[in-house]
Amino acid sequence: MPQEPPVLPSLPRVGVYVDAENIRYNGGYQMRYDVLRNFAARQDGILQRLNTYIAYDAQRADEDPEYKKKSRAYQQMVRDFGWKITVKHVRRYTDEAGNVSTKANADLDMAVDAMLQAEKLEQVILVTGDGDFLQVVDALQNRGCRVELIGFKNVSRQLQQEADAFWSGFLIPDLLPVSYEPRNEWGKPGSCVRGVCTKWFPDKGYGFLRFMSHISPNLWTVDPRDPTSPYVSVFCHANEVAEDVSEDMLLNRETILEFYLAESEQKDNGLVAQNVRLAFGINR
Repeated sequence: MPQEPPVLPSLPRVGVYVDAENIRYNGGYQMRYDVLRNFAARQDGILQRLNTYIAYDAQRADEDPEYKKKSRAYQQMVRDFGWKITVKHVRRYTDEAGNVSTKANADLDMAVDAMLQAEKLEQVILVTGDGDFLQVVDALQNRGCRVELIGFKNVSRQLQQEADAFWSGFLIPDLLPVSYEPRNEWGKPGSCVRGVCTKWFPDKGYGFLRFMSHISPNLWTVDPRDPTSPYVSVFCHANEVAEDVSEDMLLNRETILEFYLAESEQKDNGLVAQNVRLAFGINR
């Protein structure tokens, strides 16, 4: 009898939901949507939904043609990368003292979309740090979705713990460009990267940093000695560490460091860290 062909595993359907205003105000200004798309597809998943929720101030646009021009150009660029944009118009509120505040909250739209579309998804990536999404994460998981979280600064600790995986946007290669290095080739000698300290020996005055060299489906393989790992270990001498970076910070894996890479004079194909400092002033 002829054998039936083997059943191939289906590719996971992925939905990405970006709380753009939360990200913009918490360290993710200039986040690259093309890199985010590549990261979401790193396991060859089908990008079923790519949604972002962006604020737009119509009143300011009427008064400031340059703002209107830049906003429209930015939205078009994001659409060119295949994203659906939900525009949230800024609303103004005046309190009893006459103080005017603005708000363009996309939480409800984003939560409803994720819940309604979840039945056709296996994986959901939420790009936010807002703890209000805690129940949304729980509900999506109960519907069978794997939920990953990407954030920059001020990310809810509970939200990180509830998600199936949390990725710091600072550590994803090129997701957040290095503004003062326009031609930065992430991971190459001479480039600027962001990473964490994995080992530090205060009595010896040196340690080792680790950074993600490229986007890979094997992000869980954190040991740089594994040939399938996308992570690289870098030697760091204490003399290269900024004065405001304490030993306690170095010993805390949540401290995000920014540093330059240089070729090691002691080890073939080895790298050393130079000008090591806190990334974007976080953890201060």
